[in-house]
Amino acid sequence: MSPTRLKSTDPVDIPGWTWQPFLEDAIKAMNSLNIESYPVKDEFLFKQDQTGSKAKPVTVTTATWACKTEKFRQVRAACVSAGGAASVLNFVINPLARFDLPFFGGDLVTLPAGHLLALDLQPADKSDESHTQPVWDRLLPLFEHWRSKLPDGGPIPDEAQPFFSPGFLWTRLPLGEEGDHLIETVVRPAFNEYLKLYLELAATAQPVSDSRRDHLLAGQRRYTDYRAEKDPARGMLTRFHGGEWTEEYIHTVLFDL
Repeated sequence: MSPTRLKSTDPVDIPGWTWQPFLEDAIKAMNSLNIESYPVKDEFLFKQDQTGSKAKPVTVTTATWACKTEKFRQVRAACVSAGGAASVLNFVINPLARFDLPFFGGDLVTLPAGHLLALDLQPADKSDESHTQPVWDRLLPLFEHWRSKLPDGGPIPDEAQPFFSPGFLWTRLPLGEEGDHLIETVVRPAFNEYLKLYLELAATAQPVSDSRRDHLLAGQRRYTDYRAEKDPARGMLTRFHGGEWTEEYIHTVLFDL
């Protein structure tokens, strides 16, 4: 049974969910903006099912928080809590193409094998220096600082390279006390600094010409098409909530451009 939630900006509060403090940090950082509710169907605002065995069932909760602002087409958090099977926060800011901004992306995933954690300001067009260089000049010092405190997450596929910046912070951490300590003392402040920089870039962004907007929009569509096709959460969400619900969630909520 799901609670009554009337707006996508209503608080997400899932008992035992690992990433609640990160979402609360993000929402607090955006409180100074004039946020509006983003349209999300009720069936995607809150969804509960069962996973695991009949003898040991596990409740799975997937919730969505979303808003929009004068410069952000969509800001959304996909939140998954499934006990020891999975705990996920996927927080993405999609800028309006009228502003020369990257995407903000934060993927915080806990699985039985460990934590998979990624932060980035992702370019709409990596080859466009006027789009990327002003961002990377400010992002790379943050990246170098936090990368030195975390193990490297390993290589990413060649096909994904165009969609990540040189400041892509990517790590794998073990479950338990060591991983929990690094999440609280390194990953959380890194998440907040990446987001702070992104909001500073957005605050000074000015509208671009129509031709520039069209160029940025084409790049944004390439990015969202790629993410929708290759979403690594597809298998997990299908297992939890079924294929039909998952495909509609991916294409109409997570990557709806």
